[in-house]
Amino acid sequence: MDLELDGLDVAFDHTAVAAPRIRDLLPIYRDLLGGRHLGGGGDNRAAGYRTLQLTYANGGKVELMEPLAGSTFFDSFFELTRGRGGVHHLNFHVSDLGAAVSRLTARGYRLHGLNRADARWREVFLHPKEAHGVLIQLAQPGPRAPGEPRPTLEDVLSGHGRTGTGTPSP
Repeated sequence: MDLELDGLDVAFDHTAVAAPRIRDLLPIYRDLLGGRHLGGGGDNRAAGYRTLQLTYANGGKVELMEPLAGSTFFDSFFELTRGRGGVHHLNFHVSDLGAAVSRLTARGYRLHGLNRADARWREVFLHPKEAHGVLIQLAQPGPRAPGEPRPTLEDVLSGHGRTGTGTPSP
């Protein structure tokens, strides 16, 4: 079988779910389904959203996302979901983002959001029109500082995660 990214290590990592408030997602993904806070807590100030990840007994992960105050990042997504949110994207880790981008563009796939600025997280997105309406994120995670503390869930929700803005979640 001819695989599109043949020769590269590709591994499914997580499903991302977005809502106007992460706090509205916790009763399902944490309390009902047993997710434990894993990390995240990054506020992406440039794009305008906050994330955190939950992990489950089998090693699966769900990323929860919400817009930061004043952000328009999720406007079209929330319009499509009538303001409720839902599954935003699927994340796959790749061993070499540059090679993945080259192979996909050579095959005519439309990519967007290529970001190589942060050595800790390089990413690109496969356009939903190329993937039956699903936004696919390909990411190449980089090294983290040894012993770097992970923010607690309370830190994240209070806006004091790793790249927190200091503004609490609504």
